[in-house]
Amino acid sequence: MANPAKRIRLSLRPRMRLIEDDQKVLCSPCADGTLNPIRKLVDSLPIKPNPEKSFLKLSIGDPSVFGNFDPPAEVKAAVRDALETSCHGYVPAHGMVSAREAIAQYYTTPSSPLTFEDVYITSGCSDALRIAMDCIGTPTKHILLPKPGFSLYQTIAGNRGIPVKFYNVIPEKNWEIDLEELESLIDDNTAAILVTNPSNPCGSAFSVSHQMEILALAEKYGLPLIADEIYQGMVFEGESHSFGELSKNVPVLSAGGLAKRWLVPGWRVGWLTVHDRNNRLSAVRGGLVKLCQVIIGANTLIQAAIPRILTETPPEFYSSTIARLKKASEIVYSELKGVPQLRPFKPQGAMYMMVQIKIDELEDITDDMKFVETLISEESVFPLPAGIFGIPNFVRLVLTVPEDLLREACQRIATFCDRHKKKRSQNRDN
Repeated sequence: MANPAKRIRLSLRPRMRLIEDDQKVLCSPCADGTLNPIRKLVDSLPIKPNPEKSFLKLSIGDPSVFGNFDPPAEVKAAVRDALETSCHGYVPAHGMVSAREAIAQYYTTPSSPLTFEDVYITSGCSDALRIAMDCIGTPTKHILLPKPGFSLYQTIAGNRGIPVKFYNVIPEKNWEIDLEELESLIDDNTAAILVTNPSNPCGSAFSVSHQMEILALAEKYGLPLIADEIYQGMVFEGESHSFGELSKNVPVLSAGGLAKRWLVPGWRVGWLTVHDRNNRLSAVRGGLVKLCQVIIGANTLIQAAIPRILTETPPEFYSSTIARLKKASEIVYSELKGVPQLRPFKPQGAMYMMVQIKIDELEDITDDMKFVETLISEESVFPLPAGIFGIPNFVRLVLTVPEDLLREACQRIATFCDRHKKKRSQNRDN
């Protein structure tokens, strides 16, 4: 016989609403608020290239796409040999000590010494940026972002509910920060300033004097810097340093990784180096470890290879990569500077060039998106519309394309602009 008390307890349980078989399961606000503008564009753009012309993609910053930029043999050997070691299991979530020691030694300078305790290994530089922004930003404390800037910053902030404000960089001044505007955006709810150097998408590399101006402004208001320095060391015009190396009083969380300088973006190992001479980030450091524990750490095979990658990569590899990128930038600039409807901006580093579209000189092109869509359909050339980076009527070109294809792409772009140039009215009085 059933227990009456049990029947009573069951009857007091709240009745659950029955769900229909076809009722949709809702997406969470976290996922719904997550947007990667570049991936959305690439995945959703109605790409219909001209079938009579080869499709030339100058859109994604992956140096491995065309096979002409390859990591050196020493880097590949380091990974191959690491596979024969005991690197198959879990390691500390913020990275192997041996790898962290190697990274600290690689980036240590007399003015900014580092130890392994200042290094946090992440799943790519994008993960390093996510962890840094998530550790410092809050739903009530905003982060200042560059415009134009890498669109992933907004993706991370939107996913985590971190408010942002945008400061402008100035194309005519080699994409330097508008410091007066930046200062006007700072208030009691500012958590940090994020800077990108060298820059994706702009291809800029700040002068040391401009870097010192940025640090002085951050110090004035007691703000830390989050420095996206994935292209550190990839400067081919002028001189530029890590913000952490230059800073005396401003805490700097520098995001880097293997992806760009060693040409292996698919290996997905990055890092944060913390430059904090006055121990202002003591609470943040514990948070960085906790956030690394969310995914239980980065790829251990690649981590095991890091000491050899950093010590055995030949200097000639770095200098050759920079020389080739510089030559590519010169090719694009020389090919496009004479096109009346365009204005290319010569880069100083990274692997990109920004080109302004003079919309008022084109007949039926209304903005950068229309420019790209029509260019693809007519000439099978795909640059990225820079509206996704926050600046209208520019396109971003990738410089890791083989030289012959780069020249051909530029020539097609020039032909396209000539075809769509605004017709001048004829003087009928003559």
